[in-house]
Amino acid sequence: MSIDKIINAMEESKIGIDKILKNDVLIRDIQKASELIEKTITNESRIFSCGNGGSMCDAMHFAEELSGRFRENRRGLPAISISDPSYLTCVANDFGFENVFSRFMEANSQKGDLLLAISTSGRSRNILKVCEYCSNNDIFVITLTGRENSEVSNFSDIDICT
Repeated sequence: MSIDKIINAMEESKIGIDKILKNDVLIRDIQKASELIEKTITNESRIFSCGNGGSMCDAMHFAEELSGRFRENRRGLPAISISDPSYLTCVANDFGFENVFSRFMEANSQKGDLLLAISTSGRSRNILKVCEYCSNNDIFVITLTGRENSEVSNFSDIDICT
């Protein structure tokens, strides 16, 4: 890879961060999400996260930082990524891939818990189903999406759209 391509990729990232920093609505949504996450932890509820492909990697990293350490030593926080391959393939085989996340939440969540659902398109069927399940069962939903007013935002308490 050429130096020009490397610099160009970094410039694109910088432009993206600059756009976020100039978007007051987005910054407020991020603040609201952090307050909801803090409230969930204070209430001794749990946080779940999910996504497909690269979004699953982001969901896993999010849960790892909460249950592990993020920037400072503190107690581990109750965060679980829905990402176990044997679980996902079992449920996908038995009930279809569109049910892998909602089935997990049905089995493991309770009122007052929180789901962070990541969907770049905002229309992944399995993300839609889990967000709908959570919305109907008093589980908070924060979504990270790449499209404003996406289908999944209809089930979201807070939609952080970049």
